[in-house]
Amino acid sequence: MKKIGSKIYLFLCFLFLYAPILVLIIFSFNQSKNRANFTGFTLKWYRDLFQNELIMTSLRNTIVVAIISSLVATVIGTIAAIGISGMKKRAKGIVMNITYLPVINPEIITGVSTMLLLVLICNTITQLAASIFGVQLKLELGMWSVLISHITFCLPYIILNVLPKLRQMDPHLYEAAIDLGCSPVQAFFKVVVPEIMPGILSGCLMAFTFSLDDFIITYFTSGSSFQTLPVTIYSMTRMKINPQINALSAIMFVVVLVLLLLTNVSPSKRTKRI
Repeated sequence: MKKIGSKIYLFLCFLFLYAPILVLIIFSFNQSKNRANFTGFTLKWYRDLFQNELIMTSLRNTIVVAIISSLVATVIGTIAAIGISGMKKRAKGIVMNITYLPVINPEIITGVSTMLLLVLICNTITQLAASIFGVQLKLELGMWSVLISHITFCLPYIILNVLPKLRQMDPHLYEAAIDLGCSPVQAFFKVVVPEIMPGILSGCLMAFTFSLDDFIITYFTSGSSFQTLPVTIYSMTRMKINPQINALSAIMFVVVLVLLLLTNVSPSKRTKRI
């Protein structure tokens, strides 16, 4: 009875989580805009979606920002994790507490504080250029500010994914590679990087996902000339729910589901072969 009860409870939990998504996908094929009745099957909203210039531009902006910010954060975060792993115990504890702060800090505080800092930087650069060089610069928030903010909040996730792999790695492997004739750079790329690569990939994927999904920080730092997909969807839903949003959400869900299956199937096959 306990096993049956636990299975029923698990089923109800998954049903509660995924039933809204299933309803959204079903109504993305609804012929009318009515969200209460399914009047007929159509692909009209998917066709309109790909012809909507605002959504396509926002989607392109979102993907570009997610790719660049996750790659830059992965490089910087991996270097930072290697530096933290070589610190003394007390210094490492202080740095790790600082690293955890952006993770536990509410996003709205991060978004507002980042916006204020970037606006201050823009005003300072504008005033310096006008007073020293006599040049009138017009700096405003846009893609560059979104990139900086995304790289900033993605860094802790890279560090927290790479550090456990560095702890698991035998510290003598690097020294052995140097003794066997490798230069420090060759030893790092041929020995250290392959050992911590699972942590790097998982951190990069997590950073890409968070950047793709972020709304609050992007909303405060994007300005008026640059929009990502979450900000565009929010602005569209403030008046009424457009069926194109259902179609877009269905496509995004399927893409994420496929990526998740691919990332989980590959390690399981490798484990079976081993």
